[in-house]
This record gives sequence, structure tokens and C-alpha cells, in this order.
Amino acid sequence: MKHVRRFTPSLFLSLVHVCLVQANYAPYFFDNGARSTNGNMALLSLSEDTPVGTHVYTLNGTDPEGDPVTYGLAYEAGSRRYFSVDRSLGNVTLIEELDREKEDEIEVIVSISDGLSTVSEKVRILVMDANDESPEFMNTPYIVQVPENTPSGSSIFKIEAVDKDTGSGGSITYFLQNIHANKFTIDRHSGVLRIKTGVTLDYEKSRTHFVVVVAKDGGGKLRGDNKVFSATTTVTVNVEDVQDTPPMFIGTPYYGYVYEDTLAGSEVLTVVALDGDRGKPNSIHYCIVNGDEGSFEIGNTTGAISVIKSPNQLKKEVYELKVQASEVSQEGDVSVYAFAMVTIRVVDLNNHPPTFYGENGPQNRFELTMYEHPPEGEILRGLKIAVNDSDQGANAKFNLRLVGPGGIFRVVPQTVLNEAQVTIIVENSAAIDYEKFKVLTFKLLAIEVNTPEKFSSTADVVIRLLDTNDNVPKFSSDYYIARIPENSPGGSNVVAVTATDPDSGLWGEVKYSIYGTGADLFLIHPSTGIIYTQPWAVLDAEVNSKYNFYVKAEDTDGKYSLAEVFITVLDVNDHSPEFNENIQEKTMIIGSPVKIEAIDQDAEEPNNIVDYSIMQADPANVFDIDRSTGEIKLKSYIRSLDIIHNITKNKDCIWSLVVQAKDRGSPSFSTTAVLKIDITEETLHKGPMAAFLMQTKDNPMKALGVLAGVMGIMVLITIMISTAMFWRNKRSNKIMPVRRIIKKRQAPQPRTVRMEWLKFKRPSNAAEKFVVEDDAKSLHNENSNNNIQVAPVPPTAPLPPPPPALTPRGDAPGWRVPTVSGSLTPKFINKQLKKRGHGSAHNALVSELKMKFEKRNAAIGEPHI
Repeated sequence: MKHVRRFTPSLFLSLVHVCLVQANYAPYFFDNGARSTNGNMALLSLSEDTPVGTHVYTLNGTDPEGDPVTYGLAYEAGSRRYFSVDRSLGNVTLIEELDREKEDEIEVIVSISDGLSTVSEKVRILVMDANDESPEFMNTPYIVQVPENTPSGSSIFKIEAVDKDTGSGGSITYFLQNIHANKFTIDRHSGVLRIKTGVTLDYEKSRTHFVVVVAKDGGGKLRGDNKVFSATTTVTVNVEDVQDTPPMFIGTPYYGYVYEDTLAGSEVLTVVALDGDRGKPNSIHYCIVNGDEGSFEIGNTTGAISVIKSPNQLKKEVYELKVQASEVSQEGDVSVYAFAMVTIRVVDLNNHPPTFYGENGPQNRFELTMYEHPPEGEILRGLKIAVNDSDQGANAKFNLRLVGPGGIFRVVPQTVLNEAQVTIIVENSAAIDYEKFKVLTFKLLAIEVNTPEKFSSTADVVIRLLDTNDNVPKFSSDYYIARIPENSPGGSNVVAVTATDPDSGLWGEVKYSIYGTGADLFLIHPSTGIIYTQPWAVLDAEVNSKYNFYVKAEDTDGKYSLAEVFITVLDVNDHSPEFNENIQEKTMIIGSPVKIEAIDQDAEEPNNIVDYSIMQADPANVFDIDRSTGEIKLKSYIRSLDIIHNITKNKDCIWSLVVQAKDRGSPSFSTTAVLKIDITEETLHKGPMAAFLMQTKDNPMKALGVLAGVMGIMVLITIMISTAMFWRNKRSNKIMPVRRIIKKRQAPQPRTVRMEWLKFKRPSNAAEKFVVEDDAKSLHNENSNNNIQVAPVPPTAPLPPPPPALTPRGDAPGWRVPTVSGSLTPKFINKQLKKRGHGSAHNALVSELKMKFEKRNAAIGEPHI
């Protein structure tokens, strides 16, 4: 038995495990207080402006056994669902917008579960106010009736507005817009509307006032910002009339007239007065205070004034009546009154208006046909018009005037008494234009001057115009500009000119013609005005690219106008560039370019712009050419003939190039030419003569021409000097040469200069081409003596190239002429002077003088021997 009652340890543990499994504890929420953001949401407060989607709380709890827990939210039936919860994390999110003014408390059932047990709690969430409501006026619209005699400062109305917010956002203050222009004021807190102090209302000036009231809350937080909301409303203040204004007469001043045929008892005029208090007007009673003299009476309630005597019984021409208008209250009391003066004039009856007459009696239409542009001041004699007024005196005085287009005609007379003949005179001839008005219509108006009735009458004046040839054909423009390509065939249209003549019929037909020095190649159609080229005309922009002439537009009467036509012939690329004649051979000095030139006869760019190029050269890498100027030069590395000899075996240094000149037209034309270039080195002294020789090497005729010109100048100078000396000696009584002596002398040989420098040889050195050979021995004294006159020898023009200058020797003696008693010793002349020419008549004169001096010296010297 004891063995049976013993419990083993394993059995005990099994029993304990079973007991623990059966004793499962429920989960629970943490209670962290009202200000906590996690727990069971008890006493949670949320502002009503919390945005939807905000994480507002975290449900937080635990399970005693440490099992994982889940969370849940539930609402009572019919309640709005404001929140959602993440079942695992417990994050509570706002899913519905809060509005404290609609629901300030939200009940939510929160739950926590460990899978076996679920614990639920009902919690209350408080919705806190935010300033999200605007003030709202109560019991609108506001319409207030205020008597106009209400004292200033009186309260007239109370405005009430409410704001559903709490705190400062629910407090309201009031104020008025346009406070300075307003007659009212409002209490900021109570909303009581009052009339401003010192201000009164006046029904007669303003019957209604519109007062704009603004209600503003105290402001508060809304989504983190301070917000102030306001609302406006309009208070309509109707001013009620009070009896405080006397009656007022309407239509003053008052005038009335009694005519000669007015019957006794007839009404003359009616005066009208109204109560100044028009809101609640009293009735008006009328009476005549004085001035009627028993001749007039007035209706007590109507204000109608009547004459009670016949006009012939009235003693005065003018009556001044004083009329009183009184307000009568409903009780029959006269409260206030006013006065007005009424003037009544007794006049003769004006019962006849002015009347127009023609040749056959009264007439109200007059017609006339005339040519346009009559002379100014001309009378329209075809109009027979008379006017008459049968009244007498001032009633028969009236004015005449024409009503219609102004400034064309004037009427005479302008003022008429009783009757007159009417004359219409031309005032503006230019305005009477058939092209503007074929018919002119006027109203002839006669209106009385000094009568109150202002009787009037009218008559129609119709003037039909006939056309004259008063217009000149007019071109649409003073000048016409046209362009035509130079390759246009004959008969091509160039431009159309247009001229119009507003005259009618044949006078309006225009014929065209052209004339002028530039019109030879053109024709014009006489009717259409189309200008075209002659059938045989050939236009060439290079010969003449501008034409101008005149076109004439003429009507049948010979009236015409002119316009100028400017025609530009447009260039067409129809010429090829052409090289000048001396392009075949050029001489090039190393370091200096040679230039080729081609001329394109086209008239305009780009057709006449020439580009140059080297098409072929052997070898090719020796020359460059400037594309625009045509200058050809050696490559920069070629600085001597030795380099050229290394390039080619041609020792003559002559190259043949194929050059091309091409214009820029479309289509483009080109010309080629073969150019031979002889390359040399510069060895001459630099100077004008060297430059001239280099320039004329390729053109020997130019050098010959210069030489011939120099020789001609020398001959001309020699002739002029000889002639001058001859006439001087002929007029002088001094020693003169004897004719026989001149005959015995040999004629001077002309100075010769060898022209071998013009013969161009082919030496090995290029500079030897231009060596000048001159025989100095040819310069000698033709007279075989050394005597020379002191007077200078006339200069001779230098011959190219100039010989080197010879300086005189320092020991060369000169010669001098002493006094008469002295001797004349001949001396050798300066070598420099020997080189001057002595072939003229001047040499003979010098020789003659020398012989005379020798004889005289010999005669003087004999006694001393």
C-alpha cells in the first residue's frame, strides 16, 4: 500500500505543467497618464486642426506570459470612425477630419489580445478647439428706420455676431469701414450702432445710408499659425422724413402772356409748389398776395392763374403777382409757407408764322440746275424766293439762315421785317464740286426773333450740279521705280502706271504717253498704262543700267499731269573676265611680286568680282597667287636664284604659268592665259632710275617714248636761249660778233649719247641687262679753245640713266677779267664746265668776245715793251 501511494518526481512535474497551462493570464494596457503618447489612449487630447493621416498615438500593452499581443479599435454603432490602428505596432492614425464645433468628445473602444484572451476598454478622447471659425452675423439683413430729427450720439441699432470658437478665437470686436466718411459709429464690444456726435441726419439730402460693419475675432492658432477671421455685413439706415422744411416752388421764374384774343376766365399759367418734406408731404394751398389789381385769380389747390377780364380792359402791359404757397396739416393748421413772383405780359397776338413764296404763290421747295464751281460772289438768279410775315411790329421780325453743308452759300438778308426778296450768294466755289456732290440740298429757315412762340417755317432748296472738266488726271504716285533684267527680250513688261480723272464722260478718259531722253527703249500702252520695252530693244547693264523718263496722263481737253519713272536694268552675268594685253611676259625680281589683272565688264557685284588662281605650273610648288588682287609671288623659302637653280635645270629662269580669272556670278565664267615669268635678282643701285628701268624692261616702247620726250625738251630750251641772246645782242651797242667770224666757225656737233642701254642682251648676270654705256670722250670743246664766258651755260635735261657726277680738281685754275688797263689771261676751263654742251650760238658769242679782249690787251701792252 505504501508503495502504491508514493509519487515519483516525473509525475509531479507533469501535474505542475498541466496546472500552469490551464492558468493563462490576460494581457493589459500600460497606463502612462493623460500626457503620454503611448498606453491605452485614456484622456487623449487632440486639436481639431490635426491633419488627416497624422500618427496621433501608440497603443502599448503587454502579456504576463510574454506572448505577442495585437491591438484593435472599435466604435459604438452609429459613431464615426476617426482613427485606425496598426494591429501589430499599435500606431493610431487619424483618418477623419476633426471638428470641435460638431463633436468635442470621441468615445473609442481599445482592445489588446494575446490570441487567447482579449481585454477591451472604452476611452474618451477630447477634441481641443482651433481658431477655424469666422464670426457670423445673426438675424441679417439689418434694415433700420431712423427719423431725421434723431439727436446725434443716439443708439439706433445693435449688431450681434457669434463665433463658435472658444477662447480668444471666439471673442468678437466690431468696427466700421470708411469711419471718416461715415455718419455713424459702433461700440467695439457691444456692437451698438450710434449716430456720430455732432452729426445730424437730413432726409432731404440723403434718404438712405449704407453702413458696412466688420466683426473680427480675437485670433488663435490654426495648423501652427496665428489666424484672425472676420466677417462683414451692411446695415441699411433709412432716414424718415419729419416736417421741418417749407414748401418749394417748381419751375421758377414764372412768366405768362395774355394775347389780344384771350377770353376772360382763360387760364394764363399754373404755379406748382411741393412740400419740402417729401417723405410725408402736406397739402399745399395757393393765394395771390398782391399785384393782381383785380384782373387775375388763382386756384386754391391747383395753382392755376386765370385772367378775369378781357384783354382790352387790362390797363397795364406787365403785371407782377406775388403768390403764396402754404402747407396745411391734416388737422387744417397752416404750418409753413413760401412766396414766388409771377410776371404776366399783355401782348398782341402773334398768329402768323413766316411764309415763303415763289412766282406762283406760297411754295416750300425751290430747285435750280447749275454748273459746278461758279465764281464766288455770284447770285443764284434762277431762284425766285420771297418771304413774308403778316404780323405787325416785333411779331413780324424774323431771321433767315441756310441749314445744310456750311460755308458754301450765304443768304441775304439775314434779318427781315415783314417781307423781303431772298438772295442766295456763292461763298465757296471749290466746295461746289460735282465729283463730291451731284445734288446739294439745303433748308431755308425763317424763325421769329423776339416772340415767345418763335414761329418758324422752312423751304427746301435743291441745287443740281452739272459736271465740267475741272480735274487733271492724277497719278497714283509721283514716281515709279521698276527693275528689269538685262536679258529680258524685247516687248517685256516693265511697270504699270495708273492715273485717274474723276471727271465724268469723255473728260474722265485718260491716255498715257512717255517722253524724255531715257525713253527711247520703252513704249507705253495708251489706255492701260503698261510700260514695256521696244520690240528691238536690247538692254545692257554694262552700257547703261539706269533709265529715267516721264509719263504723261492726259484727258481729252489736254489737261495732264506727269510722273517720273526710274528703271534699273539688273545685271546678269554675261561677260567673262578678260586679261589685259601685256600679261604674256612678266619680269619678277626676287622678293617683289608681279601682278596680273583681268577685267569683267559686268556692271554689278558679284558678277564683276574676279578671283585669280594658278591652274598649272611646272614645277608646281614655286609660286603663290593672291586670290583677290592677282599678285603672284615666289614661295617664302625662295630668296635667291641659287634656290631656283636647285629646283629646276632651266637656267633661263623662265616659267610658264596657266592662270585663271574667274568671276563670282551665277553661272560663273572664267578665262585662262599663259603667263611667262622671267626671274632675276636685283643688283642695280636702288633709286628712281632703277625703278623706272625695271618697270620699262617689259615695255621698251615706254622707254623710247620717255627718251624722245627728254630730247624734245632739250631742243626747245636751246632754241629759246639762242633766240633770247640774239635779240639782246641786236639791241646792244657793245661788242658784237662779226658775221664772217661766225661763218668761218665750224658748226657745233651735237652731243651724242650712245643708246646702247636700250639694247637688252642676255648676259649671265641679269643686272647686266641694264648697264648704261656712255662715251665720256665725246664731251670736248668744239671751239678748240679754253675760253668761256662767265655767264652760265643754259642747263640741259638729264638723260636716263644719269652719268656719275665728276667733281672738279682742286688745282684747276680759273680765269678772271681784270680792269680795262689790265691784261686778259686765258686760263684752262674747269673740267666740269667742259662736260656741258657748246654746240649753240652762245659759243660763237664767247669766242668773239675773247678775240676782241686779246686785241685790246695787245694794243695797250706795246708802249711798255
